[in-house]
Amino acid sequence: MAKRTAAGIQADIAKGVFRPHTALSNMALAYYQSDDKAFAKTIFPVCPVTLSSDNYYIFDKEDLLRDNWQKKPAYGKVDPAVLSEHTESYACVVDQMIMGIDRIRQTDLTRRQGPGAADPRMQRTRTMAGQANIHQDVLFARAFFKPGVWGQEETGVDSTTPANGQFIKFSNGNSDPVALVDDRKTVMEQSTGRRPNRMALGVNVYNSLKRHPAVLERVKYGGSTVNPARVTENVLAQLFEVEKLTVQRSIMNRAKPGQKADMGYIGDPDGFLLAYATDTPSIDEPSAGYIFTWDMLGNGNLMPVLNYDGEPGTHSEFIEGLMATDMKKTADDLGMYFRDAV
Repeated sequence: MAKRTAAGIQADIAKGVFRPHTALSNMALAYYQSDDKAFAKTIFPVCPVTLSSDNYYIFDKEDLLRDNWQKKPAYGKVDPAVLSEHTESYACVVDQMIMGIDRIRQTDLTRRQGPGAADPRMQRTRTMAGQANIHQDVLFARAFFKPGVWGQEETGVDSTTPANGQFIKFSNGNSDPVALVDDRKTVMEQSTGRRPNRMALGVNVYNSLKRHPAVLERVKYGGSTVNPARVTENVLAQLFEVEKLTVQRSIMNRAKPGQKADMGYIGDPDGFLLAYATDTPSIDEPSAGYIFTWDMLGNGNLMPVLNYDGEPGTHSEFIEGLMATDMKKTADDLGMYFRDAV
């Protein structure tokens, strides 16, 4: 089967031949949305869109943060407020995953009551939903969780007298990560009117924070001799006063086929990102970034799943998952990147 495109899907919808499996589609969406630790979605919320490509608004913060209310003059009116705006565009690209089912083997498994005896379509659907989150984490880490992407970027140094644009590395016990994040949150709030509410940590940064004396000092009274205090992602979210905090743990093999495996973390394990993201995604709502996701059928299901037979004689069937997205940084000044934090 050829790779599906947005135009091809739109044509099939118009002809009435695009008919996803309702139950499997609902299950896929539920599993996809239930993963609240997904790395990409922590910083870039999913923004459903009705068109596969269109424009979104960018408002100038200088106008948004101005006091435009005035006393109404008697028998008159105030001048209209001016809100400067411009548009950028998104274009959702269709991603596809297909998994097969061998009906002969499945019949044998069912009779034996062995592994996979349950409905294999449901198992494949769960797998595809989980893989969708991993795929988006990979895309996000490659494109946005690294140096040189965000306009506001600082570099960690060993010196206890960092220069402008630098901070003391968290691997240095003289650093104070909580105070640093508080200061930078205030800087962003003062310049944008939005206080950062999300953090994404490289795995080495997370490990360093768990051992950091300034962090341990703040949490030590929350434990006992039998059950000492533990530093977890939830604890760090409370310390840094952010709504969501997640750790980038996605790993992939960077070697080409036939070469020796080269396993490593995707993105920067020594960096972290501080950002503001809205809880009410919309094309006219400020946020550091979005995963624009095309609602193909207009029914709110962002991950349609199809189920169809294989070619005659193969005794097989296939589960196909589709998702059309465009991951975009929509407000550069609502993100701060910190490199070489350890």
